[in-house]
Amino acid sequence: MLFLFSQKNSNDYLSDPDVQLMLSFREGNQAAFEDLMRKYFTRLLNFIYRYVGNRELAEDLTQEVFIRVYKTAHRYSPQSKLQTWLYTIAKNVSLNELRRLKNKNISLDQPIYTNGEGLKRQVEDKTQKAPDHILLENEKAEIIMEAIQSLPENQRIAVILRRYDQFSYDEIADTMKTSAKAVKSLLSRAKENLREKLKNVI
Repeated sequence: MLFLFSQKNSNDYLSDPDVQLMLSFREGNQAAFEDLMRKYFTRLLNFIYRYVGNRELAEDLTQEVFIRVYKTAHRYSPQSKLQTWLYTIAKNVSLNELRRLKNKNISLDQPIYTNGEGLKRQVEDKTQKAPDHILLENEKAEIIMEAIQSLPENQRIAVILRRYDQFSYDEIADTMKTSAKAVKSLLSRAKENLREKLKNVI
């Protein structure tokens, strides 16, 4: 079931300001939903993009996440931090889409073409000033991201949440419906796999 992520009582999460926003939206406050969109849309887009490796698909799936939130708001009951809840929905939406595409034998490795121009799989890092540094960092980031995307599903999710979203072990465990111990094991195996994949290229 979509909303049941924890055995804790709903009252345990009422101190979360994002939960309060969601509850406000449940009661009809449209501005609260817009506040949540502004706070989380880009974060979820980046998470999904790193997971599926395709910008256009990630945008569609991020919109799908918020459509689900909107349509099911009347049933919302806080059983976790709102961040955990949103990322869990994003994870499930992404997994379902990747499995659907896999069954159709559609590859996400190639860029999508729009008006004859290919879309980059990685977003340019605009915080870097020197052009040579930008090129080097972008190339390295793409190699690392491709290695992460080649990991098994659970390892990939754990690495992205830990490396890019700075989730704690407990937060990853809540999002993935597992234990913190299992998360540590996943990350350890992922680290070994990435070390092997990247040893000759970085």
